[in-house]
Amino acid sequence: MRDFLSEMAKRPLVFDGATGTMLQRLGLKPGGCPDELCLKEPGLVKKVHSLYVEAGSDIVTTNTFGANRVKLDEYGLAPKLKEINVAAARCARESVGAERFVAGGLGPTGKFVEPVGDLAYDEAEEIFREQALALKEGGADLVIIETMMDLREMKAAIRGAKTAGLPVVATMTFDETMRTVLGTPPESFAIAAASLGADCVGANCSLGIEGIYKALLAMSKVVSIPLIAQANAGIPVLKGTETVFPASPEEMAAFVPRLVEAGVRVLGGCCGTTPEHIRKMGDAFRNSKPAPARKAAFTALSSRTSFISFGGGSSPIIIGERINPTGRKLLAAEIKEGKTAGIRNEARGQESAGAGALDVNVGVPGIDEPSAMARAVFAVNENSRLPIVIDSSDPNAVLAGLKAVDGKPLINSISGEEKKLSSILPLAREYGAALLGLALDDDGIPDTAEGRLKVAEKMLNAVIKAA
Repeated sequence: MRDFLSEMAKRPLVFDGATGTMLQRLGLKPGGCPDELCLKEPGLVKKVHSLYVEAGSDIVTTNTFGANRVKLDEYGLAPKLKEINVAAARCARESVGAERFVAGGLGPTGKFVEPVGDLAYDEAEEIFREQALALKEGGADLVIIETMMDLREMKAAIRGAKTAGLPVVATMTFDETMRTVLGTPPESFAIAAASLGADCVGANCSLGIEGIYKALLAMSKVVSIPLIAQANAGIPVLKGTETVFPASPEEMAAFVPRLVEAGVRVLGGCCGTTPEHIRKMGDAFRNSKPAPARKAAFTALSSRTSFISFGGGSSPIIIGERINPTGRKLLAAEIKEGKTAGIRNEARGQESAGAGALDVNVGVPGIDEPSAMARAVFAVNENSRLPIVIDSSDPNAVLAGLKAVDGKPLINSISGEEKKLSSILPLAREYGAALLGLALDDDGIPDTAEGRLKVAEKMLNAVIKAA
C-alpha cells in the first residue's frame, strides 16, 4: 500500500508542474470548465499526467483545482461534483500506476470566509470535506490544498480535508511583500496550518523560485514539519498577446539546493512549469544533500497578520487581559447588548501598550456566550494584529472562539479537573490551539509544590495522550 508520509520521511518527493499550461499546449481551447475535462476528454488529462510521470514525478495532482461546489456552480455543474472528482482521481491513478502517488487537488472557492466575506465558516468546511471525500473515493493518496489567499479559508480547507483521513499538504500564495492579499505572512500561515494538522506546508504560484525560497525560509524558522515548494517558471511577462513565463528549467534547477537547505522535502512547479522543468529540478533535488531535521523548541501563536513565540529560552510574552467583564459594569452591559465598541477600543489600546497576545473573555451571566465569543473574536481580529487567547469556562464558547479565530490561538485554560480535560483537550486538538495549564484539580489547589507538580504531570500526560 502506498504511504505518502513514510515515503516523505525517507526521501525527497517530486510533484508535477502546471496542469493548465500543459492542457493548452496539447490543444485545450479557451472557455468551459477545465475540471469537466476529466469527463469529456479524459485522454487529454491522462496525457498531461503521463508526461510528468515520464519526467520523474513521484506525485501527480488531479485536475480538480476548481472542482468544488462553489466553482462548479458557476458552470451549472455542482450536481456533478462527485462524478467529476472521482473521475479526476481515477484519471490520475490510471496514468501513474500503483507505485506513484495521486494528490487530490483542492483550490479556493473564490469567496472570502466570514467576517471578511459572506461564506460561512461551517459551510466552507463542508465544501472542502465533500470534495476531499470524492477524491479519496476515486483513489487519491493525499490531498493538496493550493493557491490559498485567505487564512480562514485555509483553516476550513485543512479541517474539511482531514475528515477524509488522508495526509494533507497545504500551500498559500504570497506576493513580493511576503504577504497574501489579506496580509498573512508565511510564518502566520505555517504556524496555523501545522497546528491544524497539515503534514507538509509551503508556498506556490505568484512568485518565481527565489520568491518561493524566501517564503519557505521564513516558514522554516517557525515550524518543524516538512516543506513544499511549487514556484512559477518566473514572473510572467506579456509578449504581444502571449503570456510568457521566462525561467528556464536550468535556471530553476540551479536554485534547488537552496530550497533543500531551507528544509524542502517535496518539490514541484506551478504556472508555466513543464515536464522539462520538473525533470531538471527533480534531478537536482534528488542529488542534493537533505538538510538536518529542524525542531521548533518553542510555542508559537499566530493571527491573520502576525505571530509570536515564547518558551525555549526566549522572553515571556505579555497577554493583555482587559477584554474581561469581571468587575467592569460598562463592558459587561455592552457584551450583554451585543455591542463591541469597548472590545475594539481595548484591543487597539492593549496592542499599542505592548501586549503580545489578547485574552478574550465574555463571561456575562444570562447571555448566549458562544455567540458573544464569536462576535468578540471577530471584533478583536478586525482591530488588532495580535494572536488571541480564548478565555471561557463554557466549552461551547471555546468552540465558537476556535472557529472564529484566524490563526493559532491559546486556550485559557485547562487544569487537572476531569471535566476540563475531557471537554477542552479534544477541542484544542481539533483546532490546533495551544493550552495554558493551571496546577489545580478536582480537590482544589494543592498545598505543596510536589502536589502541584503532580497535577502538572497529570495534565501533560493527558495532552500527550490526546495528541
